[in-house]
Amino acid sequence: MFTDFFIRRPVFASVVSIIITLVGAISIPILPIEQYPDLSLPVVQVTATYIGASAETVESAVTTVLERQLNGVEGMRYISSTSSNTGVSTITVTFDPGRDLDIAAVDVQNRVATASAQLPAAVNALGVTITKAQTQLLMAFGLFDEENRYETGFLSNYADVFIRDALLRVTGVGDVRIFGERRFAMRLWLDPSELARRGLAATDVVNALRAQNVQIGAGQVGQPPAPPGQTYQFTVRVLGQLTSAEEFGNIVVQQGPDGSLVRLKDVGRAELGAENYGQLLRFNGREAVGLGIFQLPGSNALDVRDGIVAELKRLKGNFPPGMRYQRAFDTTAAVQASIEEVLVTLGEAIFLVVLVIFIFLHGWRSVLVVATTLPVSLVGTFLFVNAFGFSINTLTLFGLTLATGLVVDDAIIVIENVERTMEQDDVGPREATHRGMKQVAGALVAIALVLSAVFVPVSFFPGTTGIIYRQFALTLAFSISLSALVALTLSPALCAILLRPHEGQKWKVFRMFDRGLDAFRDAYGRMLAKLIGPLRWPVVIAFVVCLAGTILVYRLTPTGFIPGEDQGYLIIAVQGPEGTSLDYTRNVLLQAEDVLRQQPEVADIFTVGGFSLLGTGVNYGTLFVNLHPWDERKRPDQSVAGLVERLRHPLMAIGGARVLPFEPPAIRGVGSVGGFEFVLEDQQGGRTLAQLAQTTDMLVGAASQDPGLRGVFSSYTANTPLLDVQVDREKALAMGVPLDGVFSTLQVYLGSQYVNDFTFASRVYRVYVQAAVPFRNEPRDIDALYVRSAKGEMVPLESLVQVRPITSAQNIQHYNLYRSATINGQAAPGSSSGQALDTMEAVARKTLPVGYTFEWTGLSQEQKEAGRSVLLIFGLGVVFVFLVLSAQYESFALPLVILLGVPVAMLGALGLQNLRGLQNDVFCQVGLVMLVGLASKNAILIVEFAEQLRHEGRSVEDAAIHAAQTRLRPILMTSFAFLMGVVPLMLASGAGASARKSLGTTVFGGMLLSTFVNLIFIPVLYVVLEAARLRVRPPKPHAP
Repeated sequence: MFTDFFIRRPVFASVVSIIITLVGAISIPILPIEQYPDLSLPVVQVTATYIGASAETVESAVTTVLERQLNGVEGMRYISSTSSNTGVSTITVTFDPGRDLDIAAVDVQNRVATASAQLPAAVNALGVTITKAQTQLLMAFGLFDEENRYETGFLSNYADVFIRDALLRVTGVGDVRIFGERRFAMRLWLDPSELARRGLAATDVVNALRAQNVQIGAGQVGQPPAPPGQTYQFTVRVLGQLTSAEEFGNIVVQQGPDGSLVRLKDVGRAELGAENYGQLLRFNGREAVGLGIFQLPGSNALDVRDGIVAELKRLKGNFPPGMRYQRAFDTTAAVQASIEEVLVTLGEAIFLVVLVIFIFLHGWRSVLVVATTLPVSLVGTFLFVNAFGFSINTLTLFGLTLATGLVVDDAIIVIENVERTMEQDDVGPREATHRGMKQVAGALVAIALVLSAVFVPVSFFPGTTGIIYRQFALTLAFSISLSALVALTLSPALCAILLRPHEGQKWKVFRMFDRGLDAFRDAYGRMLAKLIGPLRWPVVIAFVVCLAGTILVYRLTPTGFIPGEDQGYLIIAVQGPEGTSLDYTRNVLLQAEDVLRQQPEVADIFTVGGFSLLGTGVNYGTLFVNLHPWDERKRPDQSVAGLVERLRHPLMAIGGARVLPFEPPAIRGVGSVGGFEFVLEDQQGGRTLAQLAQTTDMLVGAASQDPGLRGVFSSYTANTPLLDVQVDREKALAMGVPLDGVFSTLQVYLGSQYVNDFTFASRVYRVYVQAAVPFRNEPRDIDALYVRSAKGEMVPLESLVQVRPITSAQNIQHYNLYRSATINGQAAPGSSSGQALDTMEAVARKTLPVGYTFEWTGLSQEQKEAGRSVLLIFGLGVVFVFLVLSAQYESFALPLVILLGVPVAMLGALGLQNLRGLQNDVFCQVGLVMLVGLASKNAILIVEFAEQLRHEGRSVEDAAIHAAQTRLRPILMTSFAFLMGVVPLMLASGAGASARKSLGTTVFGGMLLSTFVNLIFIPVLYVVLEAARLRVRPPKPHAP
């Protein structure tokens, strides 16, 4: 027999286990550490800028052109876009999980190149940017001046020149972005009236700039081929590119007939300014800029954080006087706290498991045999975690925590059977080990195969659900497989060496425990005899009732996806009225800061104006609110969810704007904020933006009235004030005014035009031309602009255009090419996220007119897809277990008996989940799949031994009763060891507690009910089904 070799060679068995443990230990330091594996979908972002264009112009001229070309790129999951009044088109192509992001970016690049010929020249001049979106924002820092010496522009460019590049070189950093950036640009502010007085147009300045600000390579003097005897060679340098505001001010715009020169400084001024003035940033009440650190997928979050902190500490020594930085936002705090909490839970589980083993086995020798399984199985698992490219994260550590109660099971079964054999057969440890292993080796293999069969197939599911199952399930399968290996190799070798037939007088408490357990076993045997006899059919009826109860409880349990966690920060979204300025938004943000400072849980406030997770424009703003550590916020109302509820009313009371608090999304990089993301689509087309806005408002209003929903809103509006300029084309042509002259005049003066570049401090920056501020403040300023006719006359635009006020959308959204509006919302207290999605769908179907439809995006889409696959995942696990057991026992009947214990486990799991007010989320579903194996494990111990007794000639009834009695002790021992290992998960608190509670509650409730109820159901159902099988196929009589 396989195990006999290791019983004879204990050193060999020990060496195998030591090697596994050492290799696993070596793997731990090189594994990345993160809260979750990378659950975000691969994303490629395409950005194009059409300076000065309205949202509708950007939509038609840029976004639609690119979208049509990008649609259907290989592996695309969905495509979304935003066309903004700032002239920016942002297209986001989201790919299926597992798509190679590098290849996806190349495919997108090729398609953009194809579309570029159809784009406006001004867009191509600025270039279309294709980036692999870095969704893993790891942390952010505020850079500020304690003494108010420096302007924001100085802070921004100091960060760009001296900090950003250094941080990009830190291992694991994917990108460093500057929030509130004021990147240098040469701004040429023109005086349109002075230009008109001199007979000059805006294009004259642009042309002069292009001609006089150039970078050229002038060549060399004396370069080959040269005449014989050439003794020198000189490179010629021509300073064609300007470098300072003074030099730009001296650009010659016009030369008069008398030789007089009109310079730029005569018709405007040059200034070293900024590319963008549309954002502001504040940190803890100070004007500042922000540094956002994005993590590369697969890197160690904690190592990246440490590297960033160390590099900033080094750079700080060169900061100008008064400049300081401070950590403003740090997701690694939640990562570290969550990992630490799970490690504490793991330690508590190990202690409780060892305690249970000691109570049941009494002697230190027995405990030592079982305890050796833990380091080999748990530490050795990291060898496979590394080999499969996993990380140390919440899911893999969950697997190890649950494995703590499982990996000792096999060793417990071995040692309990060996000790029983020593007592009953009165033989020595070595002989008892040989005999005992013959009895349990088959059961150990079957249990390992069953537990692996549950998890391995479902781990290959696609999508976010597949990633979650894969890392958790395979980690657990690795541990279980190592446990079975140890139980078949090291455990029997140690039993033969360490165990003794009689270890001396047991402690009184242990004697009392054994007597009580023996009494329970005898009473259990008597009860089984009655239940298997005249009461078997009432037991069958009770089982059917449990089965019906399981179905009922499953339908009643609210559904969810990833439970919301206290991640240590919350998000405040601000949206001012359409058409309001950045200064207006700033005042609203200051009021929100005042409200937040009154909350004792708030540590830092990181404020961004002109930017939001829900929209783009100067009337938007976002506040990232960092909270004090979890151990200082232990009350429920001090959690992120509690603070969101507490802040909702005072923030919404701020007048003149919409100010809403949100929890962060459950998974970084999937979705903008917590709650659901619903996309309303105009698939019929032909409707105006105002009609889409009206339908959106109608749907939001209906959803807001539903008691199952809360905080339903949409940032989409179509009432942004615009000025519609109608050009009288016939009159313009009649007056000899070229139409392109009219358009370029408007673009340069009002929209600004990027012309070319200049070099400053060894860096290349852009040059923009635009009218000075006083000439573009009022609608009537348009009439005061002039355009030059073919005859050289200056014609006022007042005579060529009509200006009228209209309203339109500030941001035009597309989803899968259709005009759309995103609606955000949350489940009301007492409702689950799954119920909220169903409610929102029902409201939409009842409310929406014909031609409108909807889709889900972000985490909501993942939840809907996961909900459709959960029964398939569970069913596939059951089928694989059935097939493995059928192959093991060469029977289709026995596996059915074993699997009949699963519904009882599900009833206990979902029942306790409901009692604790928890949801049937993805962690609950992982627990349910796990219970298929756990419930089967105990049934295997009974059925396996009953079959052995049947082969020895016992009747079905006698075999069932004796097997159940004999296996009662190891079943109780392994079950209590597992349950004690799960208790810390079920009672979790702190960072990441929601996931631990959900998983722990599921497996605890399922295992507890399954352990006790299935001790009755399994023997009875075994007898009933075997009796039925024998009536159908009676055994063949033996030959005389």
